[in-house]
Amino acid sequence: MTSACNFLRQCHTHNSLQPRNPNFHLSWRSNIQVFITFKNSNSNPFLFLDPETNEKAKCCLYLKSKPFSQFFFFTFFFVKNLLFFPFFWLCFPYNSQSLSLTAQGTQAVFVAGSCFVAIMLKQILSKLPRKSQKSDSSDSAGIDSGNHTSNSGNGVQCTNIGNSISSRLSVVKRVSSAVFPASIMAGVEAVEPNLSFKDVSNPQKQNLFISKLNLCAEVSDFSDPDKTTAEQDLKRQTLIELLDFVSSGSAKFNEPAIAAMCKMCAINLFRVFPPKYRSNSTSGEAEDEEPMFDPGWSNLQLVYDLLLRFISYSSLDAKVAKKYVDHSFILRLLDLFESEDPRERDCLKTILHRIYGKFMVHRPFVRKAVSNIIYRFVFETERHNGIAELLEIFGSIISGFAIPLKEEHKIFLWRALIPLHKPKSVGVYHQQLTYCVVQFVDKDPKLANSVIKGLLKYWPVTNSQKELMFISELEEILEMTSMAEFQKIMVPLFRRIAYCLNSSHYQVAERAHLLWNNEHILNLITLNRQVIFPLIVPAIERNSQHHWNQAVLNLTQNIRKMFCEMDEELVLACQHKLEEESSQLSEAAEKRKLTWERLETAAGFQPVAGNIIPPVKPAPCAVAC
Repeated sequence: MTSACNFLRQCHTHNSLQPRNPNFHLSWRSNIQVFITFKNSNSNPFLFLDPETNEKAKCCLYLKSKPFSQFFFFTFFFVKNLLFFPFFWLCFPYNSQSLSLTAQGTQAVFVAGSCFVAIMLKQILSKLPRKSQKSDSSDSAGIDSGNHTSNSGNGVQCTNIGNSISSRLSVVKRVSSAVFPASIMAGVEAVEPNLSFKDVSNPQKQNLFISKLNLCAEVSDFSDPDKTTAEQDLKRQTLIELLDFVSSGSAKFNEPAIAAMCKMCAINLFRVFPPKYRSNSTSGEAEDEEPMFDPGWSNLQLVYDLLLRFISYSSLDAKVAKKYVDHSFILRLLDLFESEDPRERDCLKTILHRIYGKFMVHRPFVRKAVSNIIYRFVFETERHNGIAELLEIFGSIISGFAIPLKEEHKIFLWRALIPLHKPKSVGVYHQQLTYCVVQFVDKDPKLANSVIKGLLKYWPVTNSQKELMFISELEEILEMTSMAEFQKIMVPLFRRIAYCLNSSHYQVAERAHLLWNNEHILNLITLNRQVIFPLIVPAIERNSQHHWNQAVLNLTQNIRKMFCEMDEELVLACQHKLEEESSQLSEAAEKRKLTWERLETAAGFQPVAGNIIPPVKPAPCAVAC
């Protein structure tokens, strides 16, 4: 300890070094601040910047403790002069009195350099440009203000300037590198996020915008409605400020802002819904079920509004944004359509439609991803809450398809839309499904044949409500069907309609009768009455004789009169043929009855014993066994 202090006094006397304290903070005559710090297991070399010239000056003391020796290593490197100075190794014995220095219970080893090294360092640093006295004083004052002093046993004060500056710089580094990669954060200055946009200058508003986005990039727990913390209130207020800032048009969505926006939305929105929030039925969300509302919707709505305005922003560069609104982002956005909250699904519907319109490069992927969701719903789970919203999006997408339709779009109709008629929960999304199918037929009337065949394939047998929906959809499709396509499908179609006319469910029978009120369908029937009348007239006759509902009987009589006005001779011929078929059926039934009676009579006159064959005794074997 004594030798170390004597060395400092000698350096001060020689005017080579002017130590302010024994913590190795050395001020040189060149007015360049040089810091010497210890290199042990818990410290790192420290790099300093000149505040005015931004010159990098590195001065480190590497210290290694060994049982019998101490090794010291000085490195000086100055960027501006591009000078690299040799290494100076000083080896002292462990028992040297000039090496031991103890402060606050921690052993620190201090370098007792020779005068030769001190003079050489002075000559080297004297070649560097001098700073002004004002900057030197201000730097010294700034550093001294952060000093943390402590007294050792001999009255020498030790400061911890390097550690305090290191901690401040490391905090800034953590704030930037935790949000963006280093390449994106270049030129982004961290701003206190709690400030208001009115309290900062216009150049700082963009950095404040990013800081506020980073502040909101955390998940809030709203499972307990009575628990409202200050952090949640602060987050909500910050989201409102961000929404107002974006709505005013002041935001500039450069790459750091886009990355921060997508990260904030992903953290707050993308989540896995717990099983208890899902319906236990296999048919998904039924029509009579009450919707479930997310307890955190107040904050989620702000995030969704912010994301919508971000996607719809006029100055947003889609080429830059597509790196962050990528396939993974879209897939996780599609997963949110499983939400039980209809408000959330409605927001997602609007956002996904804007993404489809904004990012043309993602359009094939969106169509494929939605197709996969439909495949999984139809052929595996039959449970999904967002099919109606997805079909509503596709309704507007299909209306924008170019003519002639691509084969990809036709495959989507055949493999996705038509099989959607199969699940029991078709009533939840049938309106949107009908619109999509009608849009396809409107684009290409030749598709009507395949669509009607698909309807007949999945036609319900025991579900009367589903059958009503199919008849309504069939009417809309027939309105857009050409004569050529109608003639290809009219025979199986009107066989099914005849069954509906004779349905014991009066609503199904009544809805089937109302098809004749459509002028286009009536015109198709009139032009093809030679084929259709023989299929429909027998059903009308059976209804008039056997149906129980009076409303259905009245509709049946109206259709009979209509047919007679079209072609009375054909109707009479059909009735005559029906009578012949009825008589033939009666004769066949009478013959079967007589046959059974003869069999019963024959079985009744013969005794039961006569029908039993007596057992035959086996003949004795002539060959001895």
